[in-house]
Amino acid sequence: MDAATFTSDMLIAFSPELLLAAGAMVLLMIGAFSKDGGLGIVTGGAIALIATAFILLLVVPYEGQALFGGSIILDRFAAFMKGLTLIGSVAAIVMSIDWMRSTRLEKFEYPVLIVLSTLGMMIMISAGDLIALYMGLELQSLALYVIASIQRDSTRSTEAGLKYFALGALSSGMLLYGCSLIYGFSGTIELAQIASVAGQGEASLGMIFGLVFLIAGLAFKVSAVPFHMWTPDVYEGSPTPVTAFFAAAPKIAAMALFIRTLITGFPGMTPEWQQIIVFVSIASMVLGAFAAIGQRNIKRLMAYSSIGHMGYALVGLAPGSEAGVRGVIIYLALYLAMTLGTFACILAMRRNDAAVEEIDDLSGLSRNNPLIAFVLAMLLFSLAGIPPLAGFFAKYYVFVAAVEAGLYPLAVIGVLASVVGAYYYLRIVKIIYFDEPAPAFDTMSRELATVLAISGVVTILYVIYPSALVTAAGNAAKALF
Repeated sequence: MDAATFTSDMLIAFSPELLLAAGAMVLLMIGAFSKDGGLGIVTGGAIALIATAFILLLVVPYEGQALFGGSIILDRFAAFMKGLTLIGSVAAIVMSIDWMRSTRLEKFEYPVLIVLSTLGMMIMISAGDLIALYMGLELQSLALYVIASIQRDSTRSTEAGLKYFALGALSSGMLLYGCSLIYGFSGTIELAQIASVAGQGEASLGMIFGLVFLIAGLAFKVSAVPFHMWTPDVYEGSPTPVTAFFAAAPKIAAMALFIRTLITGFPGMTPEWQQIIVFVSIASMVLGAFAAIGQRNIKRLMAYSSIGHMGYALVGLAPGSEAGVRGVIIYLALYLAMTLGTFACILAMRRNDAAVEEIDDLSGLSRNNPLIAFVLAMLLFSLAGIPPLAGFFAKYYVFVAAVEAGLYPLAVIGVLASVVGAYYYLRIVKIIYFDEPAPAFDTMSRELATVLAISGVVTILYVIYPSALVTAAGNAAKALF
């Protein structure tokens, strides 16, 4: 490949990532050398950067190019998942504006760290070899460890960051050990070449061991059971906008990496990894359903809810089929909308400018603010998978893919876990509509109201025009096969 191709075509194709990398450095300098910290300029700049990267995604052709010797893959799957990640990141920054103002936590590093984390996620989604996979994962993770503990005067926040860092380092070690075994037994780090080695006859024991450790590291990043132990404490202890960010963009990027690694790198070992994914999926759905029942803190409840939802997404990955991957992509897109809307309501739970997090604080919300109560109830019904809301269709596609692949027990357990999970969502709706009213919350900020409105429209009205998302997800899934 000549130098001209490298400097023109490659750099244009990689322009969204280059923009975020350069832009993050510029914002860092602006924040460091501004007398007042430049929070407003840096926050606005971060939103503009991510929005511009999203526009570049739409402009740059993603037709299956391999950049930098195969380290970065640009295909329709990458474009779609990066788009979801950028939407999650920009929404997280927008939802943080009022929170930073009210808590007087005016740290310009916060939006810069989200931009750097987003850059790591985009590299993860496009990773074509084990080194790019690890680089993207660590760039994302290091930024997340810092923003989890960004409230340094809060014991809960610093404890959350420390727990996340300690357990994250352990998972990175497991993932690296798995990568080293795979490299040792295949002789290559490129996923496409690993696939050709793994597809030749029976898989070696060393490759299977490496794959198990690799899946363990990736399962930690999506907070799937039994690598979920960090999730409830980190969700509860982190500042609420940070928890909203954790629940959205990083989950989507990690699941995209999960899909690409298994489908592109190990198609010949599907029977081996399918067993692991089925176990992890069932364990996540069941634990997410039952452990959330006794929760009183709404952020801890959302932590267990997200564990369950990652279990449902893995139902679609288990068949290793194009229909399954399409189902996962649809699931993640709708999960993003539902989660951002729910966290917009959680961030609006403030009385006398102080945040409240107990579920009982939602008592009688329908009488104090009927519009927010209605949208929140619809979001909770959707998370429970009740038709005709978006969440029902999300689960429908992954369960159908599992049934088509003959994984009947997995689909049946998923449906039963959904029924159990519906209990704790409906309990919140009952508190909102039927309990004695608690004092009213402060007025919701414009930023949160905007996110909630968009999320509510997508969730409630998805049934009217589902074909656009289904077609886009189908094209994205096709790119991997």
